[in-house]
Amino acid sequence: MVVKEVCVDNLKDAVRAYEAGANRIEYCSNLDQDGLTPNLDELLTLSKTIPIPIRCMLRPHSNSFTYNKNDIEKIRKTINFCKKNKIDGVVFGCLNAKNQIDFTTLKVISNITKPLKLIFHKAIDITTDFDKSLRELIDSEMVDGVLTTGGKQKAMDNLELLSKISKFSSKNFEFIACGNITYENYDYIHSIIKSKFYHGKKIIKF
Repeated sequence: MVVKEVCVDNLKDAVRAYEAGANRIEYCSNLDQDGLTPNLDELLTLSKTIPIPIRCMLRPHSNSFTYNKNDIEKIRKTINFCKKNKIDGVVFGCLNAKNQIDFTTLKVISNITKPLKLIFHKAIDITTDFDKSLRELIDSEMVDGVLTTGGKQKAMDNLELLSKISKFSSKNFEFIACGNITYENYDYIHSIIKSKFYHGKKIIKF
């Protein structure tokens, strides 16, 4: 089964996406800022409204992917809320000042998150060395998957690399392809990448 995950920032769109055939929802706020941590009351309402899995964005600000102690505390509270209310998983990414994955912070978040699913998001696409970052992320065993365009802005511009990542990803690691993948270009992209997971705001028509 191929999972089509729709990214939304309001309850109405989340319900519409589910009704149109979405397999999973990534719920956030402020998509105009590429997605921030959602309102938790909305997240709870959504979890009681639709039966499909929901992933919660963990991103307290859009200034960078660097987080201080106050940010980590906000993230911890969101994770605990997700655990308490049986949200399927969380989506997170952190970088250091050199635009490399901050594995110290990631380890903290990984330990807090278990046993929920933890997906590293598109922050990986702006790291200085994407291939190295992906290898290190997989080897760290701190996350259950990655949401990525393969280091480009659009999946369509990176089909060969995304196909290789899909081919060599283990069954226990979610390679979630993204990057302007829509219901209009999905069939073509999937015919090449052949991933089991896809993500987008318009990957389902609703």
